[in-house]
Amino acid sequence: MSDATPPPAGRARRAARWAVVVLVVLVLVAGPVGLHFAQIRHDRLPFDVAARFPDERPLVGGEVFATVSAEVIEHELRSPAGWRPNDFVLWGPRLWADNNANRQLGIVQALRESVRVLKDHLTKVSSDQYDQNLVLADTALRNDALKFWFPSAEGRFAEGARRLRDYVDGLGTTPPRSRPITRRNVELIRLFQTWSDLLGDAHGSLYRSDVGFFETDDVFYHAQGFAHVIGHLMRALDREYHPELQTRPILQTLVDEVTAALETAAMLKPLIVLDGSPGGLFANHRRNLDAYVTEARQKMYSIREELEK
Repeated sequence: MSDATPPPAGRARRAARWAVVVLVVLVLVAGPVGLHFAQIRHDRLPFDVAARFPDERPLVGGEVFATVSAEVIEHELRSPAGWRPNDFVLWGPRLWADNNANRQLGIVQALRESVRVLKDHLTKVSSDQYDQNLVLADTALRNDALKFWFPSAEGRFAEGARRLRDYVDGLGTTPPRSRPITRRNVELIRLFQTWSDLLGDAHGSLYRSDVGFFETDDVFYHAQGFAHVIGHLMRALDREYHPELQTRPILQTLVDEVTAALETAAMLKPLIVLDGSPGGLFANHRRNLDAYVTEARQKMYSIREELEK
C-alpha cells in the first residue's frame, strides 16, 4: 500500500518550481511598475528659472536660454540610468525598456534645433561672426545619439553642455567674450518657426492611423521629448524677454498658455500607452498627447503674428 504523502525530495522540487513561478510573476509585474514610477521622477527637471534668475537680477540676454539648455541635457546624462539610446540592446530605443530612450531621442533633436537657432539667429545679425562657443556646442550636440564610443554620445553631449556653460560665462566678462541675444523680433520669429515645425512633426506622428502596436509608445515618448525641451525653453524665453512681454499683455498670455500646454504634455505618463479607437472603451494616449501639442503649436502661430506687427 503506497503512502499518499509525497517524499521530502518531491515536496522540495514542487516548492522550488512554485518559487520560480512567483519570482517570474513578480519580475514581470514589479519591473514595469518600478520603471513607470522611476520615469515619473526622472521627467521632472530639478531647475527653477524664477529662483535662479529672479526678476530683480540684472540679466544679459542669452544666459537663461543657454543655462536651461545645458540643464536639460545634463539632467539626462546624470540620471541613474544615464543616456539610454546607445545602451545595451534590452534598454535601447527598440526593445523592452525603451520609453526613456525614445524620449531622450526627442529631447536631443529638439535641443539641437533650439541651440542652432540661438547660434544662427538670436545672437547673430547679418554679417556678424558666429559665437564660437555656440558653434562648438551645436557641433557636439549633433553627435550620433546611438553611438556607444569613438566618440560616445554621452561624451559629446557633455561637451555640448560645457560649451553652453562657457558661453554663459563669457557673457559676464569685461569685455564680453560671448554674443548676447539681440532681442529683435525678426530673430525671435525664427525660433517660433523652428518650434512650430518640431511640434508639427510630433503632431503628424501622433495623429497617424497606421502606427503599429509596438510602435505606439515609441511615437508617444519621442514627441514628449519635444514638449519637454520646448516647454522648459519657453520659461527661459519668458525670462529673457520679460521687459518686452510686460508691455504686450496678449503676448504674455500666449506665452503662458503655450508653456502650460507643453509642460502638461511633457509630464503625461500612462502605465501603458494605449491606442484605443476614438469611440472605444480604452484611451488613445497618442491623441491625448496630441491635443496639448496642437494647442501649443496653434498658439505659437498667434505669437508669430503678434511679433510681426
